[in-house]
Amino acid sequence: MHRVAISSTGIYIPPEVITNEELVQSFNAYVALENSRHAAEITAGSRPALVESSVEFIEKASGIKRRYVMDKAGVLDPKRMRPHFAPRPDDQISMMAEIGVAAARDALQRAGKSAADVDGVICASANMQRAYPAMGVEIQGALGIAGFAFDMNVACSSATFGIEMAVNAVKSGSARAVLVVDPEITSSHLAWQDRDCHFIFGDVCTAILVERLDDAPAGAFEVLGTKLQTAFSNNIRNNAGFMSRSEDRDPEDRDQLFRQEGRKVFKEVCPMAAEHISGHLAAHDMAPKDVRRFWLHQANLAMNQFISRRLLGRDPTPEEAPVILDEFANTASAGSIIAFHRHHDDIQAGEIGVICSFGAGYSIGSVILRRC
Repeated sequence: MHRVAISSTGIYIPPEVITNEELVQSFNAYVALENSRHAAEITAGSRPALVESSVEFIEKASGIKRRYVMDKAGVLDPKRMRPHFAPRPDDQISMMAEIGVAAARDALQRAGKSAADVDGVICASANMQRAYPAMGVEIQGALGIAGFAFDMNVACSSATFGIEMAVNAVKSGSARAVLVVDPEITSSHLAWQDRDCHFIFGDVCTAILVERLDDAPAGAFEVLGTKLQTAFSNNIRNNAGFMSRSEDRDPEDRDQLFRQEGRKVFKEVCPMAAEHISGHLAAHDMAPKDVRRFWLHQANLAMNQFISRRLLGRDPTPEEAPVILDEFANTASAGSIIAFHRHHDDIQAGEIGVICSFGAGYSIGSVILRRC
């Protein structure tokens, strides 16, 4: 059995930004159009009027201030309210694979490695662009990696679940190194017309290079342990899928996009995540006080504060539990990896950190790391 390390991470950041101010202006224009269109029903009391959003509401509810997206114009068009992507012919690389390749190349370059050093690719994402062929295999082919590749989806926990799969492959000797790539084009499954969630998501792609500790560069993070947990819940759901066509569903039906019972999710997931992390640390004879940094899933500022407070018994400092969602918004599985990517350089040799993500399912994944 081999000891395993995370050697590097990489990131692709989309070229366009939507601020809260821009988003609110667009959403409120949509509200005005819809309320005018249905004025008779609203007056008759048979249809409720839509309520405007505000920057204050968004930032109080989430801590989000902006987000990166692959297409800004389509999202901000009050008559469209979704990205506009041109279909690509089958002989061109897909959008998810394109940003996956960019993030993977960044991770390889940071570790001083090449495609020849890698034996596998796991494309771990909350939403897949298509059923098959797998985006993982497409990324593998574009990078020129021999070996294997596959896709996996565990919603916002996909990256940490993917890391466990990669760690097990390297530990057992079936691969020298595996890239876990997390392309998240979440703007396509967000209901931008829904005031309760129109501000939540942003687009991005991250990549993690997992390899044998003996092959890792100086300063890599040894993986001391991984832990996964799931428990069924309907409180975060998206019903879009292959069966929708057979059910004669309208793609615009509300349940064909992301939806959640936010208050229920907060009350149920936060204690679960804190208990999960504490239990994982205890299994390695550690306690939260032994952890230099928690790189948590970036869904909501209040959720991260609650979990950190439950673990530490006090409010965390920005250094103990860094936040990136103010800039990126919720990027599904990529959020905790962005936090790690942006906030690990100051970790000293021997210090401990924990990556943890949580989301629909419910699903929770954690990775305990020690700086080499």
